[in-house]
Amino acid sequence: MSTKDSDSVGIDEKDNVLIEQRSSPGFIEAPDGELLNADIRPSAERKLVRLLDMRLLPTIIVIFLLNYIDRVAVTAAKLQGLTQDLHLTGLQYNTVIAVLYATYVPAQIPSNMILNRISRPSYYIPACVIVWGVTSACTGVTKNYAGIIACRVFIGLPEAAFYPGAMYLLSRWYTRTELAFRGAIIYGGLLISNAFGSLIAAGILGGMQGKLGIAAWRWVFYIEGAVTVCIGFASIILLPDYPHNTRWLTPAQRRLAQVRLAEDAGEADEDVKNESATVGLMMALKDPKVSIMAVMCCSQLLGLGFVNFFPTIAGTMGFSTTVTLLLCAPPWILATIVCAANAYSADRTGERFFHMCWPWWGVIIGYIIGVTTMSLGARYVALFLMACGYAGFALTAVWVSNAIPRPPAKRSAAIGIVNGFGNFGNLIASYTWQSQWSPEYHQSMYIGLAALVFASVLAFVVRCMLIKENQKLEKAELDFLKGAGRQRIEDAAKLEGLTFEQALERKRGFRYLY
Repeated sequence: MSTKDSDSVGIDEKDNVLIEQRSSPGFIEAPDGELLNADIRPSAERKLVRLLDMRLLPTIIVIFLLNYIDRVAVTAAKLQGLTQDLHLTGLQYNTVIAVLYATYVPAQIPSNMILNRISRPSYYIPACVIVWGVTSACTGVTKNYAGIIACRVFIGLPEAAFYPGAMYLLSRWYTRTELAFRGAIIYGGLLISNAFGSLIAAGILGGMQGKLGIAAWRWVFYIEGAVTVCIGFASIILLPDYPHNTRWLTPAQRRLAQVRLAEDAGEADEDVKNESATVGLMMALKDPKVSIMAVMCCSQLLGLGFVNFFPTIAGTMGFSTTVTLLLCAPPWILATIVCAANAYSADRTGERFFHMCWPWWGVIIGYIIGVTTMSLGARYVALFLMACGYAGFALTAVWVSNAIPRPPAKRSAAIGIVNGFGNFGNLIASYTWQSQWSPEYHQSMYIGLAALVFASVLAFVVRCMLIKENQKLEKAELDFLKGAGRQRIEDAAKLEGLTFEQALERKRGFRYLY
């Protein structure tokens, strides 16, 4: 929140009078305010949210699925000869995994700043999807270490636009009580991609070896890259822009979408003239919550860094390539279900800290199992616990949006900073799962365990900061009620036939979710 936000604490008189008028029976506003009438607004709002759920969510989910399939295709290809054909050493393979983050991490902040300033995200995001699809397909023609390194470097740039950009786009459409579940549904695309990515890779690797004289691992990149390009073109039509300019909504629906967000945070979800992308970046950098959440995200992704080595870890159980890839699917299917259920509960309760941390604690238990036994059944159970840990990460960008709600320029920069810096954890993790530590990977698990404990501590610090912020907001509102503000609420209660307590609850301003 900016200083301006803290001073107003969501009680700008003019805005609240307007909101109270809109809540009054028989209110009519023309020409684009027709859906704000008290008698038709609830159904109109449900229709709007349903329309967004049917167009925005499926499109983002499919893109996210392809995003991670393209990104982790290297791990599946390794099982079928990629390292041998390209003559990669163990260190070189780890570098192939890590180098993507050299561009993916720093590009997220400027990408989100660009997204906040342009008026057509329905062009920007699909363009990035098409570029990374082409780059992914080019990976299949590489002949040596230098070639695959070049592809991995360049694929990180367009991919950087997607996840933080998608979460920012969601935050421009959904309220605080709607965002966690939708964000988790989208992140479920990532989790399910780990399942279907393995299944798709198993099918390609098992059936395409030698077709047209091409190795099966190369077909993985050709096929998945081509599908990504096609989806990129389709998403130009399907994705929305912003509430004020989306072409496939009526003017009344656009107005309703803007009012919903304004009421949710006590102010319009728009930048004022002096709130440029650079100003938003500086505001985010000065907010201590952003830096703490960035380190927290980095630590948790280090703790969850097994994701890029999941087929390799599963391979330590001693099965064939096809069976190993098939065994990778069930843990991620369960993780997707857990992710959706956890986020649904987070939306219903408004709680964030425990919903984000308890899946990490499950990973910690999985690591403890992994370092104490080599039993086949126990280690497979540990893989389920580890995969479900991503149900916690799914709420990270959502919590950032809740903790840094306004202005949009600051929010977009904060999401980019937290997710961008956080992915340094993935970069570091690329070197913590070293082949010489297999098949036990005890050192890797100790590192992951310590990282998740540290992330839990930082999450608790953020929770305490938000509780303190809410106490300040509460005090400011109580001070407001000692003067003329109380009389205005009493008058509004009489006009609307409410008790003073009911009117006060409706008047209650913005609160952070923790």
